[in-house]
Amino acid sequence: MEGNNSYGNGSSWADQWDYSDPAASNGAANKKKRSSGGATAKYKQKVGDGLEKTKAVASTGMKKVKQGTSSGLQWIKDKYHKTTQKH
Repeated sequence: MEGNNSYGNGSSWADQWDYSDPAASNGAANKKKRSSGGATAKYKQKVGDGLEKTKAVASTGMKKVKQGTSSGLQWIKDKYHKTTQKH
């Protein structure tokens, strides 16, 4: 049966269906990764800037919520005191 190999050139089934990059074994992929480091850093910087903006907006929003809640509770307290106040 060995002479009847349908995969050609004596390669196994695993070799035929292996989609890994053959250049990875000789270091070409490592050079690619190093050259894209600048692009990765650039995107990390953009994401970091976006997160800083998001953090600032969330902080401002929470301050507004806190202020609104405080004034709302104060309004309720004032209404309660006006209705329970005895002359």
